[in-house]
Amino acid sequence: MVELREITSGLRFPEGPIAMPDGSILLVEIAAGCLTRVAADGTKSLVAETGGGPNGLAIGPDGRCYVCNNGGMPFFEKDGKYYPSLSTPDVPHGWIEVVDLETGKSEVLYRECDGHPLIGPNDIVFDAEGGLWFTDHGHTRRRDRDRGGVYYAKPDGSFITAVVAPMDGPNGIGLSPDGTELYVAETHSGRVWAFEIEGPGKIKRTRGPVPWERGRLIGAPSGYHLFDSLAVDGAGNVCVGSLPNAIAVFSPDGKSEESIEMPDLFPTNICFGGPDLKTAFITLSNTGRLVAMDWPRPGLPLHFLNPKA
Repeated sequence: MVELREITSGLRFPEGPIAMPDGSILLVEIAAGCLTRVAADGTKSLVAETGGGPNGLAIGPDGRCYVCNNGGMPFFEKDGKYYPSLSTPDVPHGWIEVVDLETGKSEVLYRECDGHPLIGPNDIVFDAEGGLWFTDHGHTRRRDRDRGGVYYAKPDGSFITAVVAPMDGPNGIGLSPDGTELYVAETHSGRVWAFEIEGPGKIKRTRGPVPWERGRLIGAPSGYHLFDSLAVDGAGNVCVGSLPNAIAVFSPDGKSEESIEMPDLFPTNICFGGPDLKTAFITLSNTGRLVAMDWPRPGLPLHFLNPKA
């Protein structure tokens, strides 16, 4: 097991970390319905109470924080650990919102697309043009679950479109270093897909043996895996929270994979920070901790967050 440094604890199912330029980490506590800032010394402060289930985060071109809110997830606590539970039919649908980090004020941007409600928005990434790609994971109930999808939208609330649907619980989302591919992790199937980007909000269809194929499979390890959020490092490797107990790392060509063991049942999210982006920050959601480790390569700079060299 790698050497981990604990930044803070006592978080209520943390996810969606962003390594901010001032050295703090912005993240969500899904079970608490809030955005939290964690200072370098581990001190926690409330940024905003969003309600619902804030999930993935990204800093937009206006400096505000864009939030995938899944609408709310049921949890249960046992021995100081948090566990997500199956949704019930009355769990509300989610939305996309934006939070002013100075005031904590929140504004809802999207609740539907083409007349169809968003179910459980999960993770988000901005492209160079300032558009946002995001996943809708849906909700899982005792006897059925929603088919999710990938969406593209403008940050001013004026445009949203479905790009890839259906998918089987799409979760983590990220872009290749050159911006030509979109990576999406499916939770239930334990697969990571790459989609060739044709333009803002458009992908190319991949030719294959069945007519509806649109992506290239780059990760489908054997054994039991539930994939969560992802980040991309500077070499283009796709780094995915792999439940239980690992961070999975896939080369962009899909020819190699690595598994880094984590001391937690739900190592859900990873992001890169520090002066050289060679520190990986990981949310250990089951035990409510934020930890850090040295990464062998710099992380990929994110649009509107990390200044270009």
